[in-house]
Amino acid sequence: MAWYWIVLIVLAALFGLLFLDRPDFCVCAFSRKIRIQSSIPVGFPVDIVFTSCYTVSCASSRKTNRKKEEKRMKLVKAYNSVSLVLRIVIGMVIGAALALLIPNAAVTAPGIGILGTLFVGALKAIAPLLVFVLIISALAQSKEKLGKQFGTVIVLYLVSTFLAAVIAVIASYLFPVTITLTEAVSDSAPESFAAIFTGLLNNIVSNPIGSIVSANYLGVLFWAIVLGFAFKGASDTTKKFLADASEAVTKAVRFVINLAPFGILGLVFSAVSTSGLAIFTEYGKLLLILVGCMLFAALVVNPIMTFIVIRKNPYPLVFKCLKESGVTAFFTRSSAANIPVNMSLCESLGLDKEFYSVSIPLGATINMAGAAVTITVMTLAAVHTLGITVQLPVAIILSVMAALGACGASGVAGGSLLLIPMACSLFGISNDIAMQVVGVGFIIGVIQDSVETAINSSSDALFTAVAEFKQWRKAGKEIKF
Repeated sequence: MAWYWIVLIVLAALFGLLFLDRPDFCVCAFSRKIRIQSSIPVGFPVDIVFTSCYTVSCASSRKTNRKKEEKRMKLVKAYNSVSLVLRIVIGMVIGAALALLIPNAAVTAPGIGILGTLFVGALKAIAPLLVFVLIISALAQSKEKLGKQFGTVIVLYLVSTFLAAVIAVIASYLFPVTITLTEAVSDSAPESFAAIFTGLLNNIVSNPIGSIVSANYLGVLFWAIVLGFAFKGASDTTKKFLADASEAVTKAVRFVINLAPFGILGLVFSAVSTSGLAIFTEYGKLLLILVGCMLFAALVVNPIMTFIVIRKNPYPLVFKCLKESGVTAFFTRSSAANIPVNMSLCESLGLDKEFYSVSIPLGATINMAGAAVTITVMTLAAVHTLGITVQLPVAIILSVMAALGACGASGVAGGSLLLIPMACSLFGISNDIAMQVVGVGFIIGVIQDSVETAINSSSDALFTAVAEFKQWRKAGKEIKF
């Protein structure tokens, strides 16, 4: 009957944990029986006697609970008061330090690495739903008619995003980078372009619910677009529900991203304990390609587009937008959070408020040149790692897909990384491998995501100004920066 006493002990312990605040039990053991001194008679069946050692009242107990809750809230507020970038840096440092200090860390302390596994798992679970809901909501509430200025700014947004993806493809061809993937050897490369294209078509028309469950981003994207246009004629109540659902999913993603420092700690710990600090040299090369492509887009491509439209030296306007919008976006790491800054910049440029109050939020959604670079470079890094040969037609499709995917990037920090699996699916790369690439993206995200957001958000203001200055030039109005 030993199990009988074990069950009683466990139940008593659970009782103390669940219902008592400070269970100060006086326990005495007598052979196979447990007696807890009490005011209850000794003749109690099973000889288990509980004595209340509490000397505090219910009121004081509630007061103690309130104090504990206040302490917990202070800890949460203190955690959230520190910038996400700094928290991620701290997590990286702690993860690397633990991996170097603990002997044979991968074997002796597997519990630390599981933090990274849980973080990537949470991202894997929420990412397909995020893409699905955001695209449906955005398309359902899009405007039917747009003026010439809106047409110009939309073309500028989309063309710059596509050209950024093309730049990333070229750079990845010229400077191929591979990354360490623990399951890369188990993922076989497609045999031919025909096999890739056939799989592409089959994935596009897959069941929408099944696509979300299996993280088939091609199916998710296709059905989200179809349903988004279908909902354009829906009632305002339905559209509000879609907007609320989009906001709810975005909040869930923000919650996961808020725990990124712990996930990054686990990912860095696993990476360093397995491969050593040399792995950061590899990530440094990847980061150099990413930032280089983004800066080329911001300082070469965007100025050329600006000059073509307004026929005036573009760099004063480009640098003004980078200084007044890009700097703040670098630290907030959110195009959505930088919208008020961009609107203030547009006001200082003397732009039409009715125009920029719509074009700036629109740009925060679809003007994603930096995100297109991230999606393309990270995807091709996985492709090079797996030894897949990329032909020109596939590269063109990848550029288009990266541009479209970037337009659906979430407004939260690191949102573009969640769309990497969609681009990876073009090459038949499994979701498990793709999410490892996302994990690498979060490791380098302290710089990558900050630069990406700065490029994205500053060009929102840039192209909004360019679209209106085009109308000024046609009307003979003087253009002043």
